[in-house]
Amino acid sequence: MLTSNDFSGLLNERFFRNFLPIPATNKLFLGVATPDFQLPDITNGTLVKLSNYRGNQPVLLAFTRIFTEKQYCPLCFPHIKALNENYEQFKNRGIEVLMISSTDERQSQIVVRDLKLKMPLLSDPSCRTFRTYQTGQALGAPLPAQFVLDKQGRLRYRHLFSFLDHNASIKTLLEQFNES
Repeated sequence: MLTSNDFSGLLNERFFRNFLPIPATNKLFLGVATPDFQLPDITNGTLVKLSNYRGNQPVLLAFTRIFTEKQYCPLCFPHIKALNENYEQFKNRGIEVLMISSTDERQSQIVVRDLKLKMPLLSDPSCRTFRTYQTGQALGAPLPAQFVLDKQGRLRYRHLFSFLDHNASIKTLLEQFNES
């Protein structure tokens, strides 16, 4: 695993802004379009606007928890790797996976390189998108969550973090697209 004992950079503004626990309270309605956002895609060097996918293809929004480019959440790291390893399964079905991290652009570039990410990694160091989607936060970073959007951008499934069930499995996520 790429985590190390190097905690430099961990105690930053984002850490303190996200320190206090706030549970995931997402109240977006199934069958309704989710809020639009625009974030830089570090993997491809472009700007991604969620609404550009509406009417074109379904999307998996995978909010993930990375503390710094050197410190990954131990509950999220396996999920990031699984999504990356299975990215082609999603693409072959016409689904785009947008992974969203609160790491800044420099940190995100290192994550993309070190993990050899194939899927887009969107950088949201302000955590605005995490707050809009009400994913919650604790101990210095927003919590992970997954949202399945159909081709029209309507919410079909959501998985919010809990200690009993951190992230939805790849199988569960792929099954949700069968139903949309």
